Amino acid sequence: MTKLMIGTDLAAELVAKAADRARVLQDETGVQPCLATVLVGDDPASATYVRMKQNRSRKAGIASRSIVLPAETTTGELVAELRKLSNDPAVHGILLQHPVPAQIDERAAFEAIDPAKDVDGVTMHAFAAMAFGEPGFRSCTPGGILRLLEAYDVPIEGAHAVVIGRSPILGKPAGMLLLASNATVTYTHSRTRNLPEIVRTADIVVAAVGMPNFVRGDWLKPGAVVVDAGYNDGNVGDVHFDEAAAVASSITPVPGGVGPMTIALLLEQTVAAAEAQSETAVHSLATLP
Repeated sequence: MTKLMIGTDLAAELVAKAADRARVLQDETGVQPCLATVLVGDDPASATYVRMKQNRSRKAGIASRSIVLPAETTTGELVAELRKLSNDPAVHGILLQHPVPAQIDERAAFEAIDPAKDVDGVTMHAFAAMAFGEPGFRSCTPGGILRLLEAYDVPIEGAHAVVIGRSPILGKPAGMLLLASNATVTYTHSRTRNLPEIVRTADIVVAAVGMPNFVRGDWLKPGAVVVDAGYNDGNVGDVHFDEAAAVASSITPVPGGVGPMTIALLLEQTVAAAEAQSETAVHSLATLP
């Protein structure tokens, strides 16, 4: 029988632990972790995501600061706002809700975020840290995927993992984290030739292509583990769930699988950023003449 890898309960555990750490930090230092969310424009879906993240932040004892910029904001204006937040000692983590309007250079905007506050893991510094196994914040969805696989005791070492998608904040870092866990990784995407045949060789499939019901059941090797990182209109993932569930040994549902883990990692990393910045501030004061 196919096992559902549900992220809801595990995410709740991670958030509860993050809330405990936030409480200890505030009790011991007077510092409350603060996450700043930046939204450009008035896209209803993006606004909903931001509100949800803010609500869950507050429930975890994390202060939330909201910056909403007009849809016509330029790259320079957005970069200036992100640099301002990066220089604000009261802000410990920064989340730029993406995608941003077409006129904005999204990569330039991401790179304006101080790596120490990049709790969403979107900067080149974060990607390099994941690729080289160095300290740094993970991209939240890939990081959540790895935590979910570990929680369900999915054997990663030596497994062949096929990642469908090459986003710099989802597909690419997911492959890097799987590689760091000793999987053999194949990157694919919507234009890959003979994609079903390649997917059929996978022990672990990570679908992150952004196309509803893209991965079909007959693409899968019997017993494969399927992680659906997609979220499309109508609560539909990138995998045809019914077909895949008839073949896979384990699969994430949409919703309720990867999504809750993404937010949990965001909050966990915000608290970690606050802890690290508080330690740095204390050390700096201690070394003053």
